[in-house]
Amino acid sequence: MPSITTRKAATGDIPLIVSLVNGAYRGEISKMGWTTEAYILGGQRTDESEITRLIEMQDSLILLCFKDGEAIGTAHVKKTGDGAYLGMFTITPGLQGQGMGKAFLAAAEHTARQQWQAARITMSVITLRHELIAYYERRGYRRTGRFGAFPGDPRFGIPKVDNLQFEYLEKTLA
Repeated sequence: MPSITTRKAATGDIPLIVSLVNGAYRGEISKMGWTTEAYILGGQRTDESEITRLIEMQDSLILLCFKDGEAIGTAHVKKTGDGAYLGMFTITPGLQGQGMGKAFLAAAEHTARQQWQAARITMSVITLRHELIAYYERRGYRRTGRFGAFPGDPRFGIPKVDNLQFEYLEKTLA
């Protein structure tokens, strides 16, 4: 597995996090990677106020992933009852497909277990993202059959297709 390091983000990292997340999910740079949402959503994925809220929220943290000292990824992890929720999981598009996402995902799961003794971890994935759902299934996540509506707030993206929704995936943590 590739050598990466992680650390908990601080408020000074907010502009970096916004740039990493928006670059991985939307716009032209996101099309360099396979995790882009640019074909189904326009606009931004996040903003500084949301990242500030997530960093300052109790039982919530954002992890930064580094390769050779350069920030290449983000993951939001928060406590939910006896489990945890994982969101905003990114690896810089030009570095995807090299195993760093797999290593970083394992690190985020480990953090949930260590920080909150989480027994399981849940995430939501847009149902149209079949290749992404398959990626997470290969990493031990299972489809729950639970779905949720895509937020109607343009701060999180402007739909280019109708009827966007999330499917919740879950993994038991050892």
